[in-house]
Amino acid sequence: MVTLRFRPRLLAALPFIAMGIVVLVDVVAGPSIGFLPMMALGPAFAGLIGNVRRSVVIGALALGLSLMLSIFNSQVDDRRGYTTLISVAGVAVAGVAATSMRKRREAELASVRSIAETAQRVLLRPVPRNAGQLRAAVSYTSAMAEARIGGDLYEMVTAPTGVRLIVGDVQGKGLEAVETAAVVVGAFREAAYDEGDLMAVGQRLERALARHLLGEKFVTAVLAEVRERDGATLLNFGHPAPLLIRPDGSVHYAEPPDRALPLGLDLEDGPAPQPHRVPFVPGDQLLFYTDGVSEARDPANRFYPLEERGDLFKDPDPDAALAGVRLDLAEHIGTPPHDDAAMLLLRYRDE
Repeated sequence: MVTLRFRPRLLAALPFIAMGIVVLVDVVAGPSIGFLPMMALGPAFAGLIGNVRRSVVIGALALGLSLMLSIFNSQVDDRRGYTTLISVAGVAVAGVAATSMRKRREAELASVRSIAETAQRVLLRPVPRNAGQLRAAVSYTSAMAEARIGGDLYEMVTAPTGVRLIVGDVQGKGLEAVETAAVVVGAFREAAYDEGDLMAVGQRLERALARHLLGEKFVTAVLAEVRERDGATLLNFGHPAPLLIRPDGSVHYAEPPDRALPLGLDLEDGPAPQPHRVPFVPGDQLLFYTDGVSEARDPANRFYPLEERGDLFKDPDPDAALAGVRLDLAEHIGTPPHDDAAMLLLRYRDE
């Protein structure tokens, strides 16, 4: 984390460091080494960070220092003096133009990011926080790399048969992935109320995607149904297995009996998922997540050890518990995330 704070400061100081070195070398070693044209490094580095005004100030400072050193070296009327001043001035103008273009592009990208994030928030509406003895919390972290929003999705509804939820991840990025996620979430919202069991809900999702997807696109997802005092039933379509956290902090993955194909692929070509029961009693927690969590890597290329983070879920507030996991995940990665990360925590309260 120290490195991340240091880099902007270094970039901000780089033009002044470069110009200071040129001044020092020129004064100490004299004009014979021809180091003065390197003063152009100052305005060249100025465009890396900051606004246009800053680039203008640094360019003017570089030009002023060049003029002063040319006079000091008695080169102001010399060809080398003219060449140095023209070179520094040209680089300064180019630096200002580059800064202006960078700021314009940053503004455009910020606008696109804002629109994309708003579209995704409309799709991923807040889930119910309470349903009987169940408490839910959600965390969504967008990679936001060049506004490449992803297709992570989640939804939770209170149906006649109990609480039903879905957490999934659409293959690919961008608005096409968001559109596919909208199809899945919309179909789930309807089917979760209408269908009698999870297999029927999954079949409705398959039919909806069959009308929408082209080629070999697919969606990994895990569906769950929780009935109080009756455990949880999971239906896993090739998605990372949820993490079951016991009150003592012990954890294990709620793996399906057999691996199954994701949604959107013809079930006749592979094994269909089978519902499986998971003990889920007061005090237990179920964490559903996308591969932006399970496949996050640190600088040494090590995966995030989610199964070792059981203590983070002891916070009495589920939202605070997820915030702790999100912070721990960011520290593990050490750089801006490369993939969206969605988490849905379902907690069975004791009272």
